[in-house]
Amino acid sequence: MSASHRRTFLGGALAIALGLTVVACGDSDEGSSANGLEKTDITLGTMTVADTAPVQIAIDKGLFKAEGLNVKTQVIQGGAAGIPLLKSGRLDFSFGNYVSLLTAGVKDPGFKPKIVAEGFQSASKTHTLMVRKDSPYRTIKDLEGKKIGVNTRRNISTLLVRAAGKPQGVEFDEDKNFVEVPPPAMEQALKSKSVEAVQAIEPFGTQMQKTLGARMVSDLSSGPTADFPIAGYAATEKFIQEHPKTTAAFQRALQKAQGMAADRKLVQDTLPTYAKGINEEVASTMSYGTFPTTLNATRLQRVADVMLQFGYVEEKIDVKQFIAESAA
Repeated sequence: MSASHRRTFLGGALAIALGLTVVACGDSDEGSSANGLEKTDITLGTMTVADTAPVQIAIDKGLFKAEGLNVKTQVIQGGAAGIPLLKSGRLDFSFGNYVSLLTAGVKDPGFKPKIVAEGFQSASKTHTLMVRKDSPYRTIKDLEGKKIGVNTRRNISTLLVRAAGKPQGVEFDEDKNFVEVPPPAMEQALKSKSVEAVQAIEPFGTQMQKTLGARMVSDLSSGPTADFPIAGYAATEKFIQEHPKTTAAFQRALQKAQGMAADRKLVQDTLPTYAKGINEEVASTMSYGTFPTTLNATRLQRVADVMLQFGYVEEKIDVKQFIAESAA
């Protein structure tokens, strides 16, 4: 079959499982582009959480297609999981939290990430610390010395917990207090009492409240980390240098989708279509953050500064070195 006849289609809702992939958004011809793109078939690492709703919007609305891109999405557990895939070239772009990207960029000499688009910024109750309904713990201070489930250690999850505990005089140890639990498995972790609390992201926080009666003991999207930049989309410096037009096309499509995600109704209608197990009720009642449409170094510098405060890096990071030029 000739390359011009190969087409890919979105095969249904994304499954919440590490390594599962779906083929998405693809009616342009492989290997050729009217827009002069260096590469038309790209692979994007993503997560089945509310933060990545613009990706699905871009697929559903044909925004990638309009830029001449075939986008195949690959579900990853978190930003840290996407880094080796970016390094190896198995992913062209990846969604990932800024803590993972900046840490790897500073500590791994073989990895030069560039943020091509901001993805998600927190808002009230988008990131919470939750306990069982019958838990004796009522505040973050009560959890001192206890086991807390997080997506990944030394990451945005633990940074938010530690930043919230600091004003209360609570110090959490990365290795002694935090247990790695994938977000979809956090409800079971609470049920089994393998942890005393979990750092929940939406929509899983709302879902646990409804199914388990879980209680919030701390809103991690408040105080020192209110409106905190959480995650964005990155590529390697090498990929961007070799594929500038492809990168710009990806940025344009995603920026449009980020702007459309300002419509909460659109996001809540989209979420159940790709996040397995998230129904319309949860989508309509959960908390939503914001989806920035520009790359803002001042905003992202907050992340680097808090990372330095808690020893995630040894020296101050200038985030400008990790930001790609905007297509705008």
